[in-house]
Amino acid sequence: MSHQHHHHSDTQSGDRQVLVAVVINVGLTVAQIIGGILSGSLALIADAIHNLSDAISLIIAFAARRIARRPSDHQMTFGYVRAEIVAALINYTTLIVIGLYLVYEAIFRFIEPTEVDGWLTVIIAGVALAIDLATAALTWRLSKESINIRAAFLHNLADALGSVAVIVAGTLILLYDWRLADPIATIAIAGFILWHAFAEIGTAIRILMLGAPPETDGTGLIGALCKIDGVVDVHHIHLWQMDERRNSLEAHLVISEADWVKAEELRKHAETMLRDDFGVAHTTLQIEHVDNRCDDNRAFGQCKPADAADGRAA
Repeated sequence: MSHQHHHHSDTQSGDRQVLVAVVINVGLTVAQIIGGILSGSLALIADAIHNLSDAISLIIAFAARRIARRPSDHQMTFGYVRAEIVAALINYTTLIVIGLYLVYEAIFRFIEPTEVDGWLTVIIAGVALAIDLATAALTWRLSKESINIRAAFLHNLADALGSVAVIVAGTLILLYDWRLADPIATIAIAGFILWHAFAEIGTAIRILMLGAPPETDGTGLIGALCKIDGVVDVHHIHLWQMDERRNSLEAHLVISEADWVKAEELRKHAETMLRDDFGVAHTTLQIEHVDNRCDDNRAFGQCKPADAADGRAA
């Protein structure tokens, strides 16, 4: 009971941290947009737009975090846990769109540099940097546990580095009146955003596409099942991730005539091996008699002849 209370307290604390981060980012966005318009700095406006995406990403992450805790029901029998994966995909996609838009805007600034108020740019970007770092600190611990929060965290981290780029650009404008520093800083911000977004979006897509866990050796898993005493074939193997932390597998195990009486024992042994050796938390195994196996075995899986021979001989 105390463990449940502790978990509930951690969850509520995490929700509060994300909510505080939302409020901070919305206020910062308004200040940056006003400052960017007054100073004429595209880099500052670009940083503000990205910061707006931070606020939106945090709102999406907060909503998904709440939805994911709903229990399963007759309409969503797997539960709502993948709401966080969907939110991560939305946030990474948004980052990519923003990054490409910033590149587009910066190109025009290279062609036609405009007047920029260096002092106002540096001051507002300095305030933004402090707030971005505070927001990143609020979500850092949670980002290690959830791809959803990690996407929002990367939004903020990229924005903090973006603020550094804006400060550098504003300083160069103050010292040398080098106006091209503004679009160069914008390109740097966009490059960092795109680099991280493309690096992380694959994980969300893989989970939603029911891809096998990248750290799990699927071929080795099949071989291990085939080497279990009494198992002569394995087919219809489906290995996927429910979320970042839970792997699932379903498969058909074909049991030899001699070992059919202990089929249930073999099934339990296979489940234990999959959990302990391959980290598969949830397993559904269908047991088939060697003389009554299903005909449709085209799905991924099947023992190699050598493995199958080992299984029959064991």
